[in-house]
Amino acid sequence: MRASPAILSLSLTIPIPLASTNTRFSGETFRFKQYVSSSQSFSLKGRLVSEKPSRRWTFSCKCRNRERNGYAKFDDQGEDFIVVNFYRFVSIEDPAAEIAKHLAFLQELNIHGRIYLNEQGINAQYSGPSKDALAYVEWLKQDERFSDILVQMSPAINGHAFPKLKLQNKPSLVQYEGGISHLPLLDPPMRAKPLEPSQWKRKLKDLTDDDEASPSSSGKSCILLDVRNGYEWDVGHFRGARRPEVDCFRNTSFGLSDEKEAPSDPLINVDKENTDILMYCTGGIRCDVYSTVLRQRGFKNLYTLKGGVSHYLEEEGTAEWVGNLFVFDSRLALPPAAYSNNTVDEARTTPQTTVDTSFARCYVCDSQVQELRHRNCANLDCNRLFL
Repeated sequence: MRASPAILSLSLTIPIPLASTNTRFSGETFRFKQYVSSSQSFSLKGRLVSEKPSRRWTFSCKCRNRERNGYAKFDDQGEDFIVVNFYRFVSIEDPAAEIAKHLAFLQELNIHGRIYLNEQGINAQYSGPSKDALAYVEWLKQDERFSDILVQMSPAINGHAFPKLKLQNKPSLVQYEGGISHLPLLDPPMRAKPLEPSQWKRKLKDLTDDDEASPSSSGKSCILLDVRNGYEWDVGHFRGARRPEVDCFRNTSFGLSDEKEAPSDPLINVDKENTDILMYCTGGIRCDVYSTVLRQRGFKNLYTLKGGVSHYLEEEGTAEWVGNLFVFDSRLALPPAAYSNNTVDEARTTPQTTVDTSFARCYVCDSQVQELRHRNCANLDCNRLFL
């Protein structure tokens, strides 16, 4: 039975994680009601452990199909699979010819993922057996335009992390309202200054845990800006970073609105000449893109975390970081240990580490979650990500 994609209403006696209707419980009686339409409903009764007061809540979501349902299948050949991420802003005069070259090389390799090229460069996220995945990297580095590209690797866990290979000429290497082809991405001074993970770590020590803006060692104010989506922050973030009120990077508008339009914008009324803006995201590309937007708006002191959070976790571990890292593939989230060098060599195993989950809350009942990994709504018309 399919639920309405707009409204899901439940009545139950204790806070429980949202469950599909075929889940079994034992113990205390609870009641689950899902409104399928104005005239249809069903109920499910079961037993849980101890008697608690009845609680009723309603959960509504505006949603899009994000195409992230569960894990990839196990590799029946026993090969070690890895996920590879990289990007580079560089002039490509003939993207069609470049794509043809890449396709000719990749057609013999077992690689799935998203590889986008256009006149501004390349953005790639893909999975495959380590031999094939690294062969593509080595081939690419033979081109002087990509010889020093920073490559991030992590374990694929259960075979491919992507359903198929998409190699294409995309108008925008990342999706942003109005596109990015007009942005000065090929002009390095227009992008934020990249900080090595060790430099970033020192910068973070200038921030307090209780205030998003604080004096830095240079005497300037300093703001830590998470340039991701709110649901990414929910599973992991740097200490002191405010949760972004954004559900899609396309709609990011920090520093672009006035106080009446966006009262929660951390860049509202900021001194653009004397404030250090520390920007971070998963792999770095969103920060590079958005830093050019802010540069055009007059922000002078812009810094990004080189290689993003994934590179930081590899180099500095969990210093100043709390939780897991959200990823845009079937794995959904990875613990920090996944980015250590020895973990990539054991790509078929799930890294085991103790991760602080005390900050994470259920989207529905606000109880503390036990696992920092999103789930998809079982209604395929909804497919909303939630904790």
